[in-house]
Amino acid sequence: MNDLAANDRAANDLQPGSAPALRKLLDLLASGAATEDFTDVLAEARRRGAPAAVLDEIDEATWQALRVHRTLRQHRRREAELTALFDTAGDLAASRDLDTVLQAIVRRARMLLGTDTAYLTLPDEAAGDTYMRVTDGSVSVLFQTLRLSLGDGLGGLVAQTARPYASPDYRADDRFHHTGTIDAGVLDEGLVAIIGVPLLLGGRVIGVLFAADRSPRTFSPDEVALLCTLAAHAAIALDTAKSLADTRAALGELNTANALIRAHSDAVQRAEQGHDRLTDLVLRGAEVPDVAAAVAALLGGGITVLDAEGEPLAGRSGPGAGLAEAAAASRAEGRSVPHGDAWVCAVLAGQEQLGTLVLRGRPDLDDADRRLFERAGVVTALLLLLRRSVAETENRVRGELLTDLLTAPDRDPAGLTARGRRLGVDLGRPHLVLVAEPAGGTTTAGAASTAAGDRSRLAGAAGRYLFGSRGISAEHGEAVVLLVPDGADEGGDAALRAAEQAAERLARLAGFPVTVGAGRPAAGPVALAAAHAEGLRCVRALRVLGRAGDGASARALGFLGVLLGDGHDVDGFVRATLGPLLDYDGRRGTELVRTLRAYFDCGGSLTRAKDELHVHVNTVVQRLDRVEVLLGRDWNHPERSLELQLALRLQLLSDT
Repeated sequence: MNDLAANDRAANDLQPGSAPALRKLLDLLASGAATEDFTDVLAEARRRGAPAAVLDEIDEATWQALRVHRTLRQHRRREAELTALFDTAGDLAASRDLDTVLQAIVRRARMLLGTDTAYLTLPDEAAGDTYMRVTDGSVSVLFQTLRLSLGDGLGGLVAQTARPYASPDYRADDRFHHTGTIDAGVLDEGLVAIIGVPLLLGGRVIGVLFAADRSPRTFSPDEVALLCTLAAHAAIALDTAKSLADTRAALGELNTANALIRAHSDAVQRAEQGHDRLTDLVLRGAEVPDVAAAVAALLGGGITVLDAEGEPLAGRSGPGAGLAEAAAASRAEGRSVPHGDAWVCAVLAGQEQLGTLVLRGRPDLDDADRRLFERAGVVTALLLLLRRSVAETENRVRGELLTDLLTAPDRDPAGLTARGRRLGVDLGRPHLVLVAEPAGGTTTAGAASTAAGDRSRLAGAAGRYLFGSRGISAEHGEAVVLLVPDGADEGGDAALRAAEQAAERLARLAGFPVTVGAGRPAAGPVALAAAHAEGLRCVRALRVLGRAGDGASARALGFLGVLLGDGHDVDGFVRATLGPLLDYDGRRGTELVRTLRAYFDCGGSLTRAKDELHVHVNTVVQRLDRVEVLLGRDWNHPERSLELQLALRLQLLSDT
């Protein structure tokens, strides 16, 4: 009986009235049609006037087809979710870029849940709040830059409870604390329905993943579970990124430590090599340039050694601007100091600064190389002290020779010359004799200073001034006498230049003004003694003229030099005084010298001068204007006019 009933039902199912509708439902299932398309089948059967039994049958089949359709749709969604999760896992395995992984997670959350936007927030431990880390589908800049205080908004509720929360209408939901800032951002984005799930790592919330719609919506448990799964992937990505960052940091620290160890080892090795090299140089009796070259090679830079006056002893001149201040700072600190792209180290012997070391080309000097540079300063100080000690001893011996030469040059000229040759001083070659004396006033430390103390300091300054040269010095009478080789070019006033330079540098070394007079170049004991007498008269003349602290030669003193000098160089005085006029007359055939003589002979009267010259007064004026151009505007001042008149008289005498 049961089999017969089943056959009857099967026959009824296949009756012609329902077959087309059933086939239509199967086609809709196969094509994945929308839900409303299934209900259209029943409506179409009613329009055709199908019997009630057929309509019931089609209705039952439609309901069964919708169940199958819903099951297939759930399977397809689950398949898409699983595919997305697998893709996310693949991203985690393949990508090292945290931003890329988080962006992919947020995009898939939006796609799978079908929301208008999705976003992820992370805490900012430094600022004490949370911020938007990644957004997808957002159009509001205000929303994208939101910063949320801890505990505020839906995200604050999720973070505090470590549980997911969904709100079908955010603005009307009173389960969490609303703030004006957050509500303004949500309103600007136009969001209504929001779901948030925690990113959990070891039971600790490290962020919140959101999905949101711009219309009311209720999120299903499956959607909540899916978003939680994506949040778990995001937490793994963050933890992996942190682990990678920690690993990189640890590796970086290890590399830094290894680099420091290697650098320290290299520095120790360089320091050892430098110490051995400098010690070997000192033991072999090397000079300052040798030390400079060795230090330059060790440090890989250029070394300049300057004396106490800033003059180079080795290497080229260092950076001039601010060098004195840098050397003073190094002296005060007892260490080398940076100076622009160079380093400066004061060369000290106790509190006395003997010189300065300048290192160029190493602006990034490390501690080890800096100590090596400073050790070079100590070695340089030692060498300079040794040189000074030797020079002072030699200068004392040579000073005795100079004293004997000035005291009794006629007694034994040949013996004096032989003594000088043994001491490295060839008295047979031209030398300059410079006579130096303190310019007067309080010149030593303390109120009880004496002239003898000034002279003693000046003698020490003279020794330092001649240090490293072939000159000699000695105290003689009330002054200090310096004997220096004459290296003048022909036609130049070497005596004047030597006197001016000595006055300037001796004043710096002694610490008070110094007056220096120079005699003419001379060779042989007798001539050198005469040159000393001439230099002494120059010093006295400078004192009388109120030029204490200057340096001059007899020739540079004009007509006073003619009167003071032993040689009475009349032609040289005339040439030095009237040279521009003589040259002009010689080139152009004019009579400027004759006009000037007539002007002075007529007592400065233009009228009498034009009668004397038999020219128009305008001619005299024009010639005197030319004289002013050639001789300077002070040609008619009393002192200058006296020199000119004396030169004109001497010229007449020499022509007769």
